[in-house]
Amino acid sequence: MDLGPAFLWSVGLNSAYVIVEAAAGFLTGSLALLADAAHNLTDVAGLLIAWGAAVLAKRAASRAHSWGLGRATIMAALLNALAILVGVGWVIWEAAQRFSSPVEVPGLTILIVALLGIGVNTGSALLFLRAQKTDLNAKGAFLHMAADAAVSGAVVLAALGMLGTGWTWLDPAVAIAVSLLIAMTAAGLFREALHLSLDGVPMQIDPVAVAAWLGGQTSVREVHDLHIWALSTTRTALTVHVVVGAQDIDAVLHRLSEGLEHDFGIAHSTIQIEREPCSTRSAQAFA
Repeated sequence: MDLGPAFLWSVGLNSAYVIVEAAAGFLTGSLALLADAAHNLTDVAGLLIAWGAAVLAKRAASRAHSWGLGRATIMAALLNALAILVGVGWVIWEAAQRFSSPVEVPGLTILIVALLGIGVNTGSALLFLRAQKTDLNAKGAFLHMAADAAVSGAVVLAALGMLGTGWTWLDPAVAIAVSLLIAMTAAGLFREALHLSLDGVPMQIDPVAVAAWLGGQTSVREVHDLHIWALSTTRTALTVHVVVGAQDIDAVLHRLSEGLEHDFGIAHSTIQIEREPCSTRSAQAFA
């Protein structure tokens, strides 16, 4: 899936929103709006990182990078998760300070800007809604935008509450509650991206099921030295040794490689055929 248009629109929309929010902050003297504009500027940077990674992943393999640069998408997802967690930590810290030192904020201006933010961030998140189900890099961009939409929604509720009651503590209280929810989601993205960056088996693939499927194929007598890892956030590779009794090796290879791609989404498989188990096989077993 080509995510170029999605990144282009989301970067454009969020850049325009940063300009509007910063201008509103300067005109009203609201430090809260200026701080949020700075936060949204980091979101634009995160989108640019994810976009750049998606572009790099399309580059052909070279002598220096025989697998291509697909790992850039995993690194981008990891960086986006870290950026979200750092941003959430900053919001919680600032909110905690507001409890001890309440600040009078222009509720109506914040309400208008936050409503605009909901539209921009929700629209940006929807651009990645489909791709985020199968692409961790797109998921990072989606969560970034969805998190900001949630924060803007919370700001709207807080602004309405402050306009109606004058309770300034609503602003930091809502900010902390939403930030904690975002942190839990971002932590999951961080764990998954870190797992893939350490050559972990992609979450959607069960190595036990793969080994069982291979071992259950006609002519396959044994399966060992099975390794599965992510080449990018959308591509998976596999290497395995299989002991077979069939004479038509090409037919076995074709059947196994096609089945791995069709049943497990593993598009790049390297299968070593053996007549007898090799002496260097590892003790690794999944069954």
